[in-house]
Amino acid sequence: MNRTPLPPIGYALLCTALFALEAASDAQQPDPWAEARARMVKYEVVAAGVKDARVIDAIRTIPRHEFVPRAMQSYSCFDMGLPIGKGQTISSPFIVAYMTEQLEPQPTDKVLEIGTGSGYQAAVLSGLVAEVYSIEIVEFLGRRAAKTLDRLGYENVKTKIGDGYQGWPEHAPFDKIIVTCSPEDVPEPLVQQLKEGGRLVVPLGQRYQQTLYLFRKVDGKLQPDPLRPTFFVPMMGQAEEERDVLPDADQPVLLNGNFERAEQGLPFGWYYVRQGQVGPSGRAEGGNCLTLRNSTPGRAATALQAVGVDGREIEELEISAWVRALDAKSGPYQGQRPALTVVLFNSDREAIDIQGIGPWLGTFPWTQQRQRIKVPAAARLGSVDISLWGGTGEISVTEVELKVLQTRRQVGSRSAR
Repeated sequence: MNRTPLPPIGYALLCTALFALEAASDAQQPDPWAEARARMVKYEVVAAGVKDARVIDAIRTIPRHEFVPRAMQSYSCFDMGLPIGKGQTISSPFIVAYMTEQLEPQPTDKVLEIGTGSGYQAAVLSGLVAEVYSIEIVEFLGRRAAKTLDRLGYENVKTKIGDGYQGWPEHAPFDKIIVTCSPEDVPEPLVQQLKEGGRLVVPLGQRYQQTLYLFRKVDGKLQPDPLRPTFFVPMMGQAEEERDVLPDADQPVLLNGNFERAEQGLPFGWYYVRQGQVGPSGRAEGGNCLTLRNSTPGRAATALQAVGVDGREIEELEISAWVRALDAKSGPYQGQRPALTVVLFNSDREAIDIQGIGPWLGTFPWTQQRQRIKVPAAARLGSVDISLWGGTGEISVTEVELKVLQTRRQVGSRSAR
């Protein structure tokens, strides 16, 4: 199921303004969303490294707005996850394109998708392969996606309600398998149902820290190829029941805030990094930092990390970081200013609050900044986002720390005295 976290709501509001300008200019076209999708593909999909022409064309032409709730349609042509109900989201177009490209879809392929979600990933695959079989464990989402796919004429997509852990044995073997939710390990039934020589793309790992893997089946066994850090919701059903490591949302932990751990210039524990690089900070104390650079107004330059934040337990957090800036400027739309933000989500993965430190404009040396974060009781998930937010110039950040200042039990204890 396409389930990546929704970016900060402030960015979404900015996207609305941009979309309105684009949609107004295209009002007389058969598809008024076409230009906005083309712009998104150019700057957020192709620029981020997707090269397969067939995949790019699919992302450019599939009407993504048809796969999201009406209230979210104005955001559909931007590279962002969006809530689709029942605590799930539709993945960003880049993630869908990237995972699809890794499958190397062929016109003769039979593909199994674990997690239908909105149906968007299945629609993208539909024009690239011969057959798509898609399983959804959440009945409401599965039935709605089936209706959408049928209405839009994706005749080679077959769907069913069920636990994706078990695969779809009556239609096996499959040339390719794509899993859009995160188990700790690849379910054995999927290994058995993948053809020899077949490819499987799946995010594996713990609740808030996962790696997207490409597996190839060789001599009956899966050969792993780790691709990039990522974040999906857990695979439900049997996979969740078998999970060994469970998260503790009462004690949110931010990993690698000093950026000492990095591979090929990218920081461990941080994902969806755009135009970012880890290197020496140049501080007297030494150490590394993450530097984000952007010269194209409006283009993404960002890194994020999700953490569990249970508002039933946590009353207040503190976010702190050392930061410097070089000619940092606002983006083309109001509010597009470099900053570090903490976005809080409810159990339905809807953004309910955004706080943080910044904005960071101009040029200044290394400075420590911090901000207290009030946590709504409805919060269940947090996202720490370092970004230029469409602005230009350069920002460097290190020693990013998130800590609990106060629990609700502490507040209640003081009130009872």
